Amino acid sequence: MKGIWKTIVCFAIVAGFIGSAYAQFARTDDAIKYRQSVMFLIGQHMGRMGAVVKGNQPYNREDFLRNAVLVETLSKLPWDSFLLAGSDKGQTQMKSEALENKGKFEVAAQNLETEMAKLVSAANSGDFNAIKAQFGAVGKSCKNCHSQFRSR
Repeated sequence: MKGIWKTIVCFAIVAGFIGSAYAQFARTDDAIKYRQSVMFLIGQHMGRMGAVVKGNQPYNREDFLRNAVLVETLSKLPWDSFLLAGSDKGQTQMKSEALENKGKFEVAAQNLETEMAKLVSAANSGDFNAIKAQFGAVGKSCKNCHSQFRSR
């Protein structure tokens, strides 16, 4: 019985190493393209929600919630691609401070994820005043990260 557990543990460890190897980007250009694609999608869906919050588009609870859930999911994707050595070079607006201050960058990334989860909760509630307030908090989170780690 002990032999079976040792085998299972060994397979789990090997699978973990294989999974992390596949999660890495083969080239820094791939990491840059990946994160730019994710950020483009985030921007598109944030723009749709922003138009509603500003009153330029009518509020539809289901549509707003769908966009919020999408951005929450997307907000969890790009962070590894930012922290790849050398990914601050080339066709990117990322400042090298993101790599030099990984801990600070990770805190900013986590803040976006946290604020997006709160926006999804607000969107679920249907309370438009809460949605507007939380959308503003998400925007501040984005602005904070961009001002620290994005050139332009």
